[in-house]
Amino acid sequence: MRALSRETTALTLLLAPVTLFLAIFFLIPLGIMAVYSLLEPGLYGGVEWSFYHWNYGRILGWADGFIEEFDIVYLQVLGRSMGLAALTVISTLLICFPVAFWISRLPAKQKNFFIFLITLPFFTSMIVRLYAWVLILRDSGFANQLLEWLGLISEPLDLMFTGTAVIIGMVYIFIPFMFLPIYSSIEKLDMSLVQASQDLGASPFTTFRRIVLPSVMPGVIAGCILVFIPSLGNFVVPDLLGGARVVMIGNLVEQQFLYARNWPFGAALSMVIIAVMMLLMAVYLFRVVKADSNR
Repeated sequence: MRALSRETTALTLLLAPVTLFLAIFFLIPLGIMAVYSLLEPGLYGGVEWSFYHWNYGRILGWADGFIEEFDIVYLQVLGRSMGLAALTVISTLLICFPVAFWISRLPAKQKNFFIFLITLPFFTSMIVRLYAWVLILRDSGFANQLLEWLGLISEPLDLMFTGTAVIIGMVYIFIPFMFLPIYSSIEKLDMSLVQASQDLGASPFTTFRRIVLPSVMPGVIAGCILVFIPSLGNFVVPDLLGGARVVMIGNLVEQQFLYARNWPFGAALSMVIIAVMMLLMAVYLFRVVKADSNR
């Protein structure tokens, strides 16, 4: 009992700083946002301390029709944001999965070098990297000049301020978030099982489906979550590469807080984003628990 109590005390002391940090800088601000989302917007910004649920009605369809009007555009922006985030996840997965397999088969020194190259963008400001893509994708940028030099186009393509430019920017930003969990899972893959499958006459596709994919699936799912969540709420990439043509839900939140000064509505938009993320996480956790119970 004494040993158990000592372990409990030690664990409590170790977790206390992290718990306190999360409570102060995450849970309390999140609670403030939740409260603000149910308050009335002030006439000149800020909030009026009276209950006002029409902020959600303006987004989801039960607006009063007098002061707040339901506008489908907010749900459209949310749907567009989820679509662009999903395409970012798929694109990063298609890039990182084969690259992670290739790097995992290299000698140790080469592994470290290529992992360093993949994580190297973390040492540079995201704004600087995105402005580099502006120089590449603009009408007189490197991409159009190269295509014209190769004779593939006769006039510059409209690459900037499109959904494609936003996806390119987000894929570039979030590739390390997808690569590292997948690589970690592949490193733990038991290659003797793959060799046994091949020796027993299984096709490469069957080996991949029955041996490789189940083993690396935890890393794939972790990478998808790590990419999807920040992609959904991202506002810097759409602002620089999408402009006014591609507005995501994060841009709406930014506009409501900084320009429209409608803090309650911006908080309501933020809570809708959080609700969508938590719903997706709940579905994932339910499937994980169900899969573990069936084993």
